[in-house]
Amino acid sequence: MRSFITKALVATTGLGLAVVAPVAAAGSAQALPAIMISKVQYNSPGADTGSNASLNAEYVVIKNTTRSNRVLTGWTLRDKTGYTYRFPSFTLKAGASVTVHTGHGTATAAHRYYNKSWYVWNNTGDTAYLKSASGATVDTCTWKGSGTATSC
Repeated sequence: MRSFITKALVATTGLGLAVVAPVAAAGSAQALPAIMISKVQYNSPGADTGSNASLNAEYVVIKNTTRSNRVLTGWTLRDKTGYTYRFPSFTLKAGASVTVHTGHGTATAAHRYYNKSWYVWNNTGDTAYLKSASGATVDTCTWKGSGTATSC
């Protein structure tokens, strides 16, 4: 989903031959999507008791990387199984993040809730899909194996 930017340095030798070498673009190794999944906390701390506190310690952070507000109304966040969170009327402010928790809670500009009574994200591996209101995939984040969280 994310594209890499490369540049080339072209130099000529005394024999008239050109030498081409890749050069890393300073500070821009990766083009970021305007709205992206920045972190998934897929394994909440402690035992999986199903308590609301434990469920809300499992979450996904979505970031607006632009300098303008973005309307996310109708956008979805889902896993491989199809557990889906749909954003109601919602605008993500410029440069801001919103955390989508698995459990129950009161929605704010910074925190949203799936309102599930069991865990969504698989500890052994899963994929988070962020889709626009039209259904186009905007970003994905995949993890495998052990651990508790992944930065995307």
